[in-house]
Amino acid sequence: METVAAKLTPDHPQSDRQRLASTATPKRPRKPRASEEVARYFLAKDGSTPTKPELGEEAQSESDALIKAFRSKGGVIYVVTAFRAEAEVQGGNPILVKRPLEK
Repeated sequence: METVAAKLTPDHPQSDRQRLASTATPKRPRKPRASEEVARYFLAKDGSTPTKPELGEEAQSESDALIKAFRSKGGVIYVVTAFRAEAEVQGGNPILVKRPLEK
């Protein structure tokens, strides 16, 4: 098997890219992601569909779920991440944020 490396080249010359960056409106800085999101991995239950997902057996890890799904006839896993909705008051206005549940 031959290894191939791809190299990305910019669509615009460097000066155009710098000019576009300087005229663009600055974006708001992103909030840092929660340090620990707790994900759980489930195999799809027999008869489960993308429009009506049904959780089957829970796996201990993502790799375990992938192996079990590969061996099963469906090959589908669901990843569930639970969050709690909380309100933060900023400048007198409440803003809803999601916080990951702790183990």
